[in-house]
Formats: sequence, C-alpha cells, structure tokens
Amino acid sequence: MVATHFLGPKRKTSDKLENFESGIEQMGNARQPVAIKYFLTAILFVLFDVEVIFFYPYAVNFKELGWEGFMAMLAFVCFFMSGFYYIIKKGALKWED
Repeated sequence: MVATHFLGPKRKTSDKLENFESGIEQMGNARQPVAIKYFLTAILFVLFDVEVIFFYPYAVNFKELGWEGFMAMLAFVCFFMSGFYYIIKKGALKWED
C-alpha cells in the first residue's frame, strides 16, 4: 500500500479536490456551531428509548414474575418517571431560549 501511494499517479485537479456529499452542492461553512439542544434531545431519546426496552421482558413474563416482578417494575417506573421529572424541571426540553 505504501508503494502504490508513492508510485501511483498524482493528478490533483480542482474537481477532485472539491468536497462531495451525496451529490449535493456544498453550502456555507461546515464548521458552524450547532445548538446543543439537538444533541441533548438525541441523547435523551436514546436514554429513554433504552429504558423502555427493559419493559419488554416484563411484558412477556408478567405471569411468571408475580408480585415480585410487579414491585420491581413499579420501582423501575418510579426511577424512570423521576428522571423524566428532573429533565422537565431543568428545562431540557424547552426550545425557546
């Protein structure tokens, strides 16, 4: 690979050096700052989406788990809702800033 790098042809034209993104012409600077709200919303979505996935085993085995499983899931829901309440109180979902 090193040999082909040094021995291969080097034809640098303006077309080859131009950025290409899925056939769309570039507009503006790619280094513009992006609002942190987009990243925060994505992280919160992943966090709560993964928490909801933990409900599936309970839904499948709720008869076998009995009251112990119900109490464990109730505690899980309480932790889940307390985290959601904390996020709402901190204003993480408010877009008008």
